[in-house]
Amino acid sequence: MTPQPSPEAGAAVKAADRAHVFHSWSAQDLIDPLAVAGAEGSYFWDYDGTRYLDFTSGLVFTNIGYQHPKVVAAIQEQAAKLTTFAPAFAVEARSEAARLIAERTPGDLDKIFFTNGGADAVEHAVRMARLHTGRPKVLSAYRSYHGGTQQAVNITGDPRRWANDSGSNGVARFWAPFLYRSRFYSETEEQECARALEHLETTIAFEGPATIAAIILESIPGTAGIMMPPPGYLAGVRELCDKYGIVFILDEVMAGFGRTGEWFAADLFGVVPDLMTFAKGVNSGYVPLGGVAISRKIAETFGTRPYPGGLTYSGHPLACAAAVATINVMAEEGIVENAKRLGESVVGPGLAELAARHPSVGEVRGVGMFWALELVRDRETREPLVPYNASGEANAPMAAFTAAAKRHGLWPFVNMNRTHIAPPCNATEAELKEGLAALDAALTVADEHTV
Repeated sequence: MTPQPSPEAGAAVKAADRAHVFHSWSAQDLIDPLAVAGAEGSYFWDYDGTRYLDFTSGLVFTNIGYQHPKVVAAIQEQAAKLTTFAPAFAVEARSEAARLIAERTPGDLDKIFFTNGGADAVEHAVRMARLHTGRPKVLSAYRSYHGGTQQAVNITGDPRRWANDSGSNGVARFWAPFLYRSRFYSETEEQECARALEHLETTIAFEGPATIAAIILESIPGTAGIMMPPPGYLAGVRELCDKYGIVFILDEVMAGFGRTGEWFAADLFGVVPDLMTFAKGVNSGYVPLGGVAISRKIAETFGTRPYPGGLTYSGHPLACAAAVATINVMAEEGIVENAKRLGESVVGPGLAELAARHPSVGEVRGVGMFWALELVRDRETREPLVPYNASGEANAPMAAFTAAAKRHGLWPFVNMNRTHIAPPCNATEAELKEGLAALDAALTVADEHTV
């Protein structure tokens, strides 16, 4: 449903925003945020009545779409029953959310520490690993994103780290596999996997195994490009962690809760980490919530030794009630299965067909409702459509692509030289085909910038 246009109301919302709201990751005087009037399912609309199909799922978190009535009702019911309560108590919504999450996490990740979001989940996972091992360092990959708080952003491997990087937070980086832009001169997935693991073990050796508390990886890197790890890579990392007594942390903040057509992306690779972070899709972002799923051996470290960390809103009843409802809705409505089925039958083939016709598409990669198109100026050389971390005039080709997508009613996820395809996991076949048609039109604009 799209309400009647109300440009005056939209202008008032925009004016108040520009006067008082300080936006993240932005030069405040250079942005022009869209005033959103409402949202439902896979769509949202502005005060002029223009409706957009959301291929970003917010920030890849509305895994069940906007305003799902059962989750809205659960939040309302919880608010009437017990709006908030301190985290030291046993509360029904919190206990049930933890139980439902633990039922779905791989292996023995049966203890759940709740946080307010993904970044502080990473903060606490790293803290747990350091305390468990008594070691200071964390290894993380280039082409990664782990959050905007101080430790999480220092672990991050993309340019958002640069302005915040203290350079002394006990973090070392390595190259994870990415065959399309291989750092290892690989020609096959098997070579890329073997060489990336050899590189990682060499990094461990030169950093000093006894100094390394944890290796943290996104199971499938999200914002950095949705690079699918080659078969055997995550299992190989697991083996290296076991060999050197290192804690293996998988970041499932973006990939978890159905995004990949499995409850967790780790399930695609048959890997069980020691710690796993989550947020976003756990309750479709309806109320802020994140957490760390903890293995038995790490939980035992804090059996009689207090864990020195916590948050006032850990396991907030409204957020946990939303999580309970979301997980139940996903199970009842087969949303994880929908993401898998339509990813295989509609999204993947549809993107491959677009790539065959548009010279600006260098590579298609992804799974479920989690895909990326690598846009290039030259398919032969693989030169990106815009330079790494481009801005201003240098980013004009991607800006033109983005504008074209919006003109055709699609709100795209664009990062550097890529567009990501991350619709809600319960998007319909008709909605996905609508989005693919809009992408087709926008890629025609991108094609104008190829050689």
